[in-house]
Amino acid sequence: MLVFAIILVVSGALIIGALWGLYGYMPDWIQGNLLALAGGALMSSVVLEMIQPAIGESGLWTTVAFTVLGAVVFTGIDYLIDEKMQNKGGAGLLAAITLDGIPENLALGVALIGGNALQVAALAGSILLSNLPEAAGGAKQMRDGGSSHKKILMLWIGAAILLSLAAIIGKTLLKDVDDAVISAIDCFAAGAVIASLATEVFPSAFKDGNHWAGISTAIGLVLALGLNQLGG
Repeated sequence: MLVFAIILVVSGALIIGALWGLYGYMPDWIQGNLLALAGGALMSSVVLEMIQPAIGESGLWTTVAFTVLGAVVFTGIDYLIDEKMQNKGGAGLLAAITLDGIPENLALGVALIGGNALQVAALAGSILLSNLPEAAGGAKQMRDGGSSHKKILMLWIGAAILLSLAAIIGKTLLKDVDDAVISAIDCFAAGAVIASLATEVFPSAFKDGNHWAGISTAIGLVLALGLNQLGG
């Protein structure tokens, strides 16, 4: 029961964030600084929870290869959305959350198998910290771009369901998978996160939050670092 509660809270943050972005009042500077906060948290999580452990499990070259692959795949999808489909109203953030969220939630599901309560809380907290403001910002951008509220909400609900399924799969099907495979999944996620930070998160954060976004980024990084130390 606890497993499903954790998955529900983490993935449900996407729906709550989308509702906030659609119906709540959110000044641009708050949106920008929330995105910066999420970006800072993801910066810390990428290094401490994904890349650094993978080097020990799979070696440097495997880590490099899958990290770059994740960045290439995300960048390709983001390019298609922005340049070919002419859809820049938050779709890139939706793609970012979905692409890096699937491996992250697989890892969360694996952590629920044998991790202690503090480790699970640290990982879930980092994912929650990034999901909520990114979903709010993405939904608001979609709304401003002219998409209907129903369409936007359905997209984010679909993303939440997909990420929930990823966590359940991680809990049930990856129980006996070798640690090197899990590390490769984490590195792919890390590459997608890095690319999304560079192309979607930080540009939007600076545009809306201006130079205050730099401080918010540092705060997000410190919060995620604290969660990581809590889990250690």
